[in-house]
Amino acid sequence: MTLLSLLTPTRTMKKLLIIPLLLLTINLLAETQTTRIDKNLTIYTDVMRQLDINYVDTLNYDDLIESSINYMLHKVDPYTVYIPKREDDALRRMTQGKYGGVGSLIMYRDSNVYVNELYEGMPAQLCGLLPGDRFVKVDGMDCQGKNTKEVSDKLRGKPGSTIEIVLERDSQLLTKQVTRRDIHLPAVGYATVLQDSIGYIFFNEFTSNSAQEFLMKLDSMVQNYGINRLIIDLRGNGGGIIDEAIQIVGYFVPKDTEVVSTKGKTERSNHVYTTQTSPIFPNMPLVVLVNDQSASASEILAGALQDLHRATIVGERTFGKGLVQNIRPIAYGGHLKVTTSKYYLPSGRCIQAIDYAERQRGNQLHRDTAGGILPDVVLTDSQKLDITYNLYRDHMFFDYANRYYRQHPTIAPAKEFQLTDSDLEDFCQFLDEKKFSYETETGRHLGELIKMAQQEDLDSTLLADLEAFKPRLTVDYRAAIQRNRKEVEELLGSEIVKRYYYHRGYYAYLLRYDKELKRAIEEVSNL
Repeated sequence: MTLLSLLTPTRTMKKLLIIPLLLLTINLLAETQTTRIDKNLTIYTDVMRQLDINYVDTLNYDDLIESSINYMLHKVDPYTVYIPKREDDALRRMTQGKYGGVGSLIMYRDSNVYVNELYEGMPAQLCGLLPGDRFVKVDGMDCQGKNTKEVSDKLRGKPGSTIEIVLERDSQLLTKQVTRRDIHLPAVGYATVLQDSIGYIFFNEFTSNSAQEFLMKLDSMVQNYGINRLIIDLRGNGGGIIDEAIQIVGYFVPKDTEVVSTKGKTERSNHVYTTQTSPIFPNMPLVVLVNDQSASASEILAGALQDLHRATIVGERTFGKGLVQNIRPIAYGGHLKVTTSKYYLPSGRCIQAIDYAERQRGNQLHRDTAGGILPDVVLTDSQKLDITYNLYRDHMFFDYANRYYRQHPTIAPAKEFQLTDSDLEDFCQFLDEKKFSYETETGRHLGELIKMAQQEDLDSTLLADLEAFKPRLTVDYRAAIQRNRKEVEELLGSEIVKRYYYHRGYYAYLLRYDKELKRAIEEVSNL
C-alpha cells in the first residue's frame, strides 16, 4: 500500500464524510431561518424603541403596531388576518354566522353613511329605520366624514345593550333607541318549490349548523310537497366552515366517500375528509348553480359533487379560493386566521387559482385558468346594459324604491308584484326631478377623445367634426328604458319588493327573471 493510497479517501470513507456534512448543512439552514427571524424582530423592536425615545410627537403605539401587523399579513395573502380581542364580534360572525348588533346593511354615499337594507324582525327594522336614512350620530359619535366600518363598529356591540341613533329622513332628524341583540343570519336565504316537484335552495354561507339548517329545509320540502329533484344555488356564496360543506355532500353520497383533502407545510395540515353518515337522499337528481363569486366551501361542495358524478354544475367558473384557514389564539386575547393548506378535490385537482407564493418571489400576481370549478354547463353572466348600469350606479333604483314605499302602504305578494306602465312613467318623472343624465359608453369615449385632441392641439376642423358627433350619441333615457323594459323591471321591481318583504320577497321576485335558474330547471328535469 502506497502513501498516496493511504491519503486518498475510500468510497466508504466518502459516504461517512458526506453524512455529517449533510447534517451540518441542514442544521445551518435551520439556524439561518431562525436567525433571520430573530434578527428582524430585533430590528423591529429597536425601531420602535428609537421612535419612543426620539420621535418629536407622541405616537399611538397600539395603532402603529397593529397597522404593521396588518400590512405584513397583507403581503402574505388576502385571507391571513389578525383579529384583535376587541373584534370578538367579527370572530363570532365569521365562525357562527351571528354577531351583536341591530341587523342592518349600510352603505357609503356622498361622504355619508346610509341605511341600505334591513333584516326582517331585527332591531333596526322593528324600531322603524328605513333604507335611505342617513346616520347623523351613533352612540354619541358624529357620523359626518366617517366610513362604513367606523359606523358599523359603533352599531355592533354586546347583545342587550342599548344605543341611541340619530338619523336624517326627508330633511328631518329622528332619534331612535335601539337595543342590540344576537343577529343570526340564516344560512338558507330562500327555499321554495318550483315546477314539476323541483326544490330550490339558495344557500348563503357555510356557518355553524348551516348543514343542519339545509337538511331541515330540504326534508320539509320532501315531506310536505313531495319534491324529487333539487337545485342548490351557491351563486355569491363566499364559503365558510369546511365541515358544513362535507356534511351536505354526505346527504347525497355513500358513507366514507372522500370529499376533499388538504395539504400544507405541517403534518397536521394534511388531512383527507370523508363523509361520516349514510346518505339521506342517495338518488335525488341534483343541479348546482355557481358563479364567479362562489368560493371556498362552495367550491368544495360543487366540485366534490361534480367529481363524484353526483350533480350537474351550471353557471360560471367559480372564484378559485382553495386556501384553508385555521384560527389560532395569540397573545392578549387576539386571534390569527392563518392559511395552513390548500384544498384538493377527489380527482386531485386544486381549487386555488392564484399562487400567492409566486407573488412573494416578485412574480406578477395572476389567476391560474385551471383554478376554480368549471361548470358542466357554462353560462356567461350577461352584463348590465348601459342604461340599467347607469341607473344602478347613480342609486336611482334605490332612491325611487324609497319614495315608492312611502307612497304605497301595501303591494301584491312578491311572486305576483308587477310594475305597471304608470309606475314606469312615474319612475321617468322621478328621473327628470333628479336631473338624471344618461351618457352612453360611446359618448364617454368620444368625450375623452375630444379632450385628448384639444391637448394635442389638433386641427380645429377635426375638433369640429368630433363635436358634431355628440348630438348623434345623445340618447333619450325614456326610450332606452322602454327598449330595455324587462331588465329595468327586474332591478327596479326587486328593489321595491325588498322594502315590503325583505330578502325572502327579493329572491321570490328575482327568480321570475333568472335566466340561469331557467337553464338549471331544464338540466335537472332531464336527470
